[in-house]
Amino acid sequence: MGTLKQIYEEIKEANSIVILSHDNPDGDAVGTSLALYNALKNFGKEHVDLIIPECPETFMFLPNADQIKKSSDIENYDLAIGIDCSSLQMLCGGNKYFENADKTIVIDHHDTNAMYGDLNFVNPDAPACAEVMIVALNSFEMPITKDIGTCLLAGIITDTGGFKYQGVTAETFEFVANLMKHGVNVSDVYRKVLQVKTKSAFELARAANSRLELIDDGKIAYTYVTEEDYEKFGTTYGDHEGIVDVGRDIEGVEVSIFIRPIKGKGLKVSLRSNDKVNVDEIALMYGGGGHQKSAGFSVNGDFDTVKELVLKEVRHYL
Repeated sequence: MGTLKQIYEEIKEANSIVILSHDNPDGDAVGTSLALYNALKNFGKEHVDLIIPECPETFMFLPNADQIKKSSDIENYDLAIGIDCSSLQMLCGGNKYFENADKTIVIDHHDTNAMYGDLNFVNPDAPACAEVMIVALNSFEMPITKDIGTCLLAGIITDTGGFKYQGVTAETFEFVANLMKHGVNVSDVYRKVLQVKTKSAFELARAANSRLELIDDGKIAYTYVTEEDYEKFGTTYGDHEGIVDVGRDIEGVEVSIFIRPIKGKGLKVSLRSNDKVNVDEIALMYGGGGHQKSAGFSVNGDFDTVKELVLKEVRHYL
């Protein structure tokens, strides 16, 4: 744990700290980042900023989520910490904060991590970055309170799909059992993260499901939503979560593709797979990333062109 000791020393020495995560943050990115934010505040660090330009409403119930900032006036932090993000390019709104910081740290679980920090603590065997953070906080001897544990559990639940993905280990349940000992309500967090939907999210999902196509003898599922859908249903950031998983859950589907517009940034392609395809390899080709069975990337173009582009790559792997 030499790296963790070095990370702890950097945290102790830093007066100003910024926490950053990946573009289009999910529950693991938000939850793990908030867990660290809360831990650092409890540790006595007064000048800590957590920057997430667009945070899904789903995770605003997490302790101190109202402290998340969209940006910062500080140009040079003593320390920048990248959470659940495999590359500098994928930090959401945070490249400048990271690059301008005196010291940089990366805590992650992606096997494609570029080790872009001065110090890197990465465990690709962990199914969620939240599990990596638990190990780090225990090493730092920073107590995991109920609030911190709630944030960590949100991360674990998100990246394990509610404990159903293959990466889940016995250690995952040991971590969760320990969080419960700190007063974390598993059923409450599970419901808020995976089950509760806003009316706009429900309407958006219904529109996407009505367009779902099964392609190549049912091996590929494809659907999309448009800017017009966003306006019609009054959607907020994060309402798209879970749509791509619907296709993957259909019998016989190997890869599910979901495309949605990102304001001013082209289209976002989300990919999910079952057994045969490593979608992370496809995402990496276009500057994205993720995991073998869950990945994504952003690209410019119209829906039909991007659809055919992605289908060509998926067919190659099938």
